[in-house]
Amino acid sequence: MLSVIVPAYMEGRKIATNLRKLTDALDAIEVPYEVIVVSDGSKDDTYRQALSVAGPNVKVFGYTTNMGKGFALRYGFARSTGNPVTFIDADMELHPKEIGIFVKLMEIYECDVVVGSKRHPQSEVQYPAFRRFQSWAYQVLIRILFDLKLSDTQTGLKLFRREVLEAVLPYMLVRRWAYDLEFFVIAREKGFRKFIEAPVVVDFQFASTTGVAAVVQVLRDTFNIWWRLKVRHTYERQQMVPLAEVSEAD
Repeated sequence: MLSVIVPAYMEGRKIATNLRKLTDALDAIEVPYEVIVVSDGSKDDTYRQALSVAGPNVKVFGYTTNMGKGFALRYGFARSTGNPVTFIDADMELHPKEIGIFVKLMEIYECDVVVGSKRHPQSEVQYPAFRRFQSWAYQVLIRILFDLKLSDTQTGLKLFRREVLEAVLPYMLVRRWAYDLEFFVIAREKGFRKFIEAPVVVDFQFASTTGVAAVVQVLRDTFNIWWRLKVRHTYERQQMVPLAEVSEAD
């Protein structure tokens, strides 16, 4: 069974429509699936609107304090049962029809993770030049600091073997901006190195560039990951955040 984790924050206006779009795409794959929606401390009616789509294949969870995307993904994973597992952002800027392609790629290549990449030559993406520059510059920084050979770590659609998530998530500390980067850094340290990049289709026309505060936080998280990896060797130690603790966060 395929598990689909959907972290959601302040998506009340569109969440029901987007979840129906997701389930329509999953029905077309013709494999058993479950959708785990996590309202990450949303102050609007995200949780209530998501419940309107709940059913045998769609489960909705939530909590009152905004904890960040990383925490929401851990929270959802702890409540999932399938293998493989995919994460997709609730805004559905990335078209969920790609999930079926990702599943086939994982079967063909027997890889650890299928990574959606906006920089893949077959991706269909349009967004401002400065936003492209920001993305390019960040990926160059990642190459320099971590020698991580991925063209795009931050796109919000990835497919994982459950074994990889179970091995990596207990070591993760980042809850917000650089969550994806930390995942790949730890996965490589734990011996998982078969990452396959795949194209994505982005429906949303990016209207703005990333704010200064967000850029500062991304850089702070990124250098904290480097410090833990290269100086403190934090990721070599015994796991610090057992998944069982996440399940008690209701």
